[in-house]
Amino acid sequence: MRFENTGIEDTIIDVQVLDHVTANLAFIRAGQWDYERVTYDYKIGSNEKNITYYIRVQGYAIDGDVDKRNAVIKLLTPLLGKHYYPHGVEYGEEENFPESVVERANTLLAKLSEELQYYKK
Repeated sequence: MRFENTGIEDTIIDVQVLDHVTANLAFIRAGQWDYERVTYDYKIGSNEKNITYYIRVQGYAIDGDVDKRNAVIKLLTPLLGKHYYPHGVEYGEEENFPESVVERANTLLAKLSEELQYYKK
């Protein structure tokens, strides 16, 4: 599921600042990056058997290098995915997401968008 018009997509920000802002909201980058791309995930547990939800914020370097921590990142449209153990995460529009998960994602993405406004380039 895509979250359009959040104010996050197309934001341009330094990777070090982005790491800090997302970490403060419990998004995890961990090993989900390469020299040109970053991915931040926020995990939402579920009472459903073998199901976990993830809010995903992705971006790519328009300047610099993620590995050297001097990249300037342009963010993409946030996603909500449903992880089916052991198969992986599905982001398709045909997925069913509980209203409570969608509301939580909207709230968290609004907080992230608000925080990013202070640091936009």
